[in-house]
Order: sequence, then structure tokens, then C-alpha cells
Amino acid sequence: MKTLDECRGAIDAIDDEILTLLNSRMRVVERVGEIKKDSGGTIYRPEREKSIIERLTQKSVEQNGLLNKNAIEAIFLEVFAVSRNLELPEKIAYLGPEGSFTHQAAESRFGAMSDYLSLGSIASVFKTLEAKRAKFGVVPIENSRDGIVGETLDLLAKSSVKIIAELYMPIHVSFATKAKKLENIKKIYSKDKGFGQCREFLQEHGFENVEQIPVESTAKAAILAAADESAAALCSHIAAKLYGVPTMFDFVEDDIGSETRFVILSDFKNGISGSDKTSILVKLKDTLKAGSLVHFLRDFDEKNINLSKIESRPSKDESGFGHWFYIDFYGHIDDVEIQSIISKYKEEVTWLGSYAKGEDDEI
Repeated sequence: MKTLDECRGAIDAIDDEILTLLNSRMRVVERVGEIKKDSGGTIYRPEREKSIIERLTQKSVEQNGLLNKNAIEAIFLEVFAVSRNLELPEKIAYLGPEGSFTHQAAESRFGAMSDYLSLGSIASVFKTLEAKRAKFGVVPIENSRDGIVGETLDLLAKSSVKIIAELYMPIHVSFATKAKKLENIKKIYSKDKGFGQCREFLQEHGFENVEQIPVESTAKAAILAAADESAAALCSHIAAKLYGVPTMFDFVEDDIGSETRFVILSDFKNGISGSDKTSILVKLKDTLKAGSLVHFLRDFDEKNINLSKIESRPSKDESGFGHWFYIDFYGHIDDVEIQSIISKYKEEVTWLGSYAKGEDDEI
């Protein structure tokens, strides 16, 4: 190929082949949906999707391909999302509003074509799943800067829905405005925490004396900035794009490495993937007795089962200072070694879900 036209012609021909193959894949997917509908099988299998991406990444390496794992994941997660919608369209509830970071996390796994339900609170997401008004829910559970999301843990403690997947997403803040010049900006909207997370940026650009107006979400900030050319918003990139506010600066947060861990909730149990994490709640009978937690954790140590998180929470159904513990560890609830531990504490352990380990679980 010597000319640009020849390159474009080759690309068009390859695109035609890709489309033909995708249609062939979707016909197989359609049949898979029919089989699962008859058998009651689950449409979303994160462990299966993870294994496909790992296999294709290895294949790309063997072929000396230009696509790395991130590129393959970006392409095929959307293919998976389209496939699921063909198999059986499902509704996804998430902590809204539209354009929030949780919305962005949900779309990263379920794609742009899915049917989304924006809800105003984490509790509403749980209630919607329990009432079967949606099949999946997406909520935050932990942030690298602010720590654990207590409301999510408290609701998991008493809900019938389970964690079926986790994902880690970097939280980047954009500075969006319709103003032509910085000096034209008279007010800035954001969620209350947003101002603190972007303090250095605001100081560097002389915004200390500009009116800072806290609102309920960064998406709301984008909506307000879209209606006022003298206003700006500290918001997600997806919110700025969604509400038509030009982004003047990206990555304006002080801590560029900030991440949030989100969990996907539903009503089924994942199979063993070979690279699993399990979440449990532990409410020991003698939490105030010296050594009770140590004895419980010793069983994990003796079985060489690694814990990735332990978080104590006040027990709201007891008087005094009772606590329960949220624990993440590596492995599946059905693994033999793990069952040998859990079976000893049947009345004291609540299983919250086993799921394929996320790509970055060192938040």
C-alpha cells in the first residue's frame, strides 16, 4: 500500500470482515440466550468475560499484535455488553444521577445500549434489586482517599442481594465551563467534596474568591454550568459531555491516583473462576472477649488464605458497643479450604458474594 486511498480501501475491507464476524458472533449469542432462558442460566458472567480477555491478550502477544490488554478490554467489553442485550435485555440500577461516576462505572461494564435506572440513593438501588425491578445494581463501596462507604456495607449486612463483580475506576475531575475566558467565571458548582479534592487547582488559577456553590452531585454541577455562561463545574468528563459543557481542563484533582472501587450487585452466585475474591460479614458471638477475632483469623492463616481487607462497623441492632467485621479474602466460597473454615462459623458469618478479582485490588 503506497497511497492513503489504498490504506483506506484496505481498512474498509477489514471493517467489512469485522462486521461479518460480529454478526456471526451475535447469531451464536442469540442461541446462547435461548438456551439460558430455558435453563434459567445467568446472562452476566464476569468470570467468563475475564477469561476471554486474558485469552485474547495472550493471543495478541503471540501474534506480536499492536493491541495490549487495555485496548482489547475496551473493545470487547462493549462487544460483551451488546451480546448481553441480545441474549436478554436487563435493567441496571445505579447511584445517580446520569453523568455521575457510578453511571460511568456502570457503562464501562454494561455498555451504552443497556437500560439504565438512575436512583437517588444507595438504599434505593438495594430496594430496587430486592423488588426485582432491576437485575443488576452498581454502587461504590470504597475510595482510596475517603475510605469505605459505610452505607453500602450496612445495607449489604441485611440484604439478600450479593456482590457478583467488582471494578476499580480512577476518579478524574474535569473543569467545564461555557465561559470563553477564566476571568468571566463568577461561580463554580460541584459536590461539596469536589472543592476540597481540587483545592490546588483552584488556588493556582485564582479561584479562591470566586463563589463556590456545593450541590448534590457533580452531574448537577454540570447541568447548572450548562445553563450559565458565567459558571463552571468541577465534574466528571462524562457529565460535561452529556450536558454539553466544554471541558477547559482535565485531571484537575489534587490526588491524580485517586480510585473508587465499585461493586455490581445481583441475585445469583458466580462459579469458580480460579482468581476469585470473597466478601463476608462476621459477627462473632463474643466480640468483646479478648482474642475472639484473632482466633477466627488464625484459621485463615493456617490455610494460607490471604485477606485483602478487614473493616469493623458498629452493630446497629445491639445496645452498647458491639461490632461486626467486613472481610475480603482471596478465594471462592465453594473452595474446599474456605468451606472448612466457614462451616465452623455458620451462625456468625454472612456470605456477601464471590466474584472474579478486579484488575486493581490494592486500592
